[in-house]
Amino acid sequence: MMDLPVHFKEVFEPKLLREMESKTERRSVKAGTLILGVGQIVRAMPIVLSGSISISRTDEEGREILMYYISPNESCAMTFTCCMEQFPSEVKAVAEDDTELILVPVQLMDQWLVKYPSWKSFVMTTIRLRFNDLLRTIDQLVFQRLDERLVSYLKEKSRATGSTLINLSHEQIATELATSRVVISRLLKRLENDKKVLLYRNQLKLLNSL
Repeated sequence: MMDLPVHFKEVFEPKLLREMESKTERRSVKAGTLILGVGQIVRAMPIVLSGSISISRTDEEGREILMYYISPNESCAMTFTCCMEQFPSEVKAVAEDDTELILVPVQLMDQWLVKYPSWKSFVMTTIRLRFNDLLRTIDQLVFQRLDERLVSYLKEKSRATGSTLINLSHEQIATELATSRVVISRLLKRLENDKKVLLYRNQLKLLNSL
């Protein structure tokens, strides 16, 4: 039986926790691991115990846009809906850093909605939080300039990983913001000149002034 984090005991009732300990799978993945690909059948819903997962969407031309992050004690609403309706995934999930999670089999999810009020509350809260994340992403795309989106992206990345040191190349950042590497390099250089970041090879550090 797995030793679920103590704080889960304040989220789920004891009987549900016992089921989770005996019927879910615990998995550890390295940073950069593809956890779920577009078109893949979703057979279990992940709940993050430690680390973080990025959720992004890719178009037919391979362009990618970051949608939101899943932090510890959270899950993915998109995965949940795909599980319940047995649809192929429409998003890509990648471990942002070394991540530990539990996988809830799809056949249990519907049962738990009826059996456990705490599970229903967790699912509804997950949907609300991810919907708010999507609204923020839309607001950034529609209302913010690219330099403002970049700053928001860096802050959110730092929050998700718990570190001011971000291990990404300019190309990777450009991909997640659906723009070009040249543009991102220019904007990052401007932030460095303003003493808001420090740039290294495939890495940058956020400074307090950001």
